[in-house]
Amino acid sequence: DQFVVDSAGTGGWHVGNPADRRMQAAANRRGIQLPSRARQISLDDFSAFDLILTMDDANLAAVTSLAREAGSQATAKIRPMLSYARQFNETEVPDPYYGGDAGFEHVLDLLDDACAHLLEELSSAA
Repeated sequence: DQFVVDSAGTGGWHVGNPADRRMQAAANRRGIQLPSRARQISLDDFSAFDLILTMDDANLAAVTSLAREAGSQATAKIRPMLSYARQFNETEVPDPYYGGDAGFEHVLDLLDDACAHLLEELSSAA
């Protein structure tokens, strides 16, 4: 209840679709529900949010470019999600689409680690 969290992609090809069924299944096994539908990041996001996290280097480049397009209204900080990870050395969240069930589990492991440390940092700053 202390944070507003949203998710958006840099491309529009999945807009309106639910999360991949394999990701939903892996998340459900961890007690995580993924009810949202995909949306594309908008220029307004750069002023509506304090922090925008990216999953990989291509997302980081695309989001940084959009922030430049948003100009002075772009007040959000942009950081790679895995910059908060402590248990893993990876710098990019891999796309699990072609990697089978283990790929989805690994993505969730990476995100669990990064989210835990992100929450610690945000909570200590509040």
